[in-house]
Amino acid sequence: MKCVILDQESLDIGDIDFTAINHQCDEVTSYPYTNAEDRLTRINDADIVITNKVILDEEVIEKLDKLKFICVAATGFNNVDIKTANKHGIAVCNVTGYATSSVVQHVFSLILALSRNLLNYTNAVKDNKWQRSRQFCLLDYPITGLAGKNLGIIGYGELGKAVAEAGKAFGMNILIAESLTGNKSPERIPLEKLLNLSDILSLHCPLTSESQNLINKKTLGLMKKSALLINTARGGIVNEAYLWDALNNKQIAGAAVDVLSQEPPIDNILIDKPLPNLIVTPHIAWASQSSRQKLVDEIAKNIEAFKAGEVRNRIE
Repeated sequence: MKCVILDQESLDIGDIDFTAINHQCDEVTSYPYTNAEDRLTRINDADIVITNKVILDEEVIEKLDKLKFICVAATGFNNVDIKTANKHGIAVCNVTGYATSSVVQHVFSLILALSRNLLNYTNAVKDNKWQRSRQFCLLDYPITGLAGKNLGIIGYGELGKAVAEAGKAFGMNILIAESLTGNKSPERIPLEKLLNLSDILSLHCPLTSESQNLINKKTLGLMKKSALLINTARGGIVNEAYLWDALNNKQIAGAAVDVLSQEPPIDNILIDKPLPNLIVTPHIAWASQSSRQKLVDEIAKNIEAFKAGEVRNRIE
């Protein structure tokens, strides 16, 4: 079994052990990054391909006669043409649950940074405002507590549920949006009502045709002026131009995003025109060392199962 890793640099900065994958394959070739024009050359004789974000579309998959197994080194799999892979008998799997605690911690880091105005206060110290204060403390920026606030969650899979549990620990009221696919359950509420009621809105749904541009001019207009938006899901769920306008016009109080519609970003208004009520982080919610190691170890288990005639976490 020959295995090719197409974008190891997206998983590893020299702190991850790939021994488990090496033990499952006769030969492992790893590339730090793969350009679109190099994909076929690098994987045309591979039995197994591991990709995080390198796109394996119909054009590429149609030409891979030897390929048997695609391992997506992530939970999201929109970079792989699943239909074409299935047509050619190529199994595709992903990994779930490896970064839950890391994402939850990042979500609440962003919530707390916004609600407690941490960036403004740290900058105030750098600007000597505290040092010049007549009082022992500086109260220039509002600080909002989380207890009793409504935490609205869109996407109630493993991540959404874990964020909800953490929210309860802060004394928050949890509101869960109805599924975007139309499945209803008693504990969920319609999206419009959730937007009206949420003090903090956290996104945890996958990027699909139903969720593309879900947060747009209309839905932002339904939110409270005091509301905060947190997006650690996918950038395309939020219309970035409308979000910038809503923040700039104080239509909502603040936002923190870990994902953008194009990554790395090019000509993105959220970065090119920074705002004091906006935090942007570079898609790192998932990326604790322990999460990345667990991801690699789970990929190895997927390969082991495939060799045994089974497919763990199969995507169809």
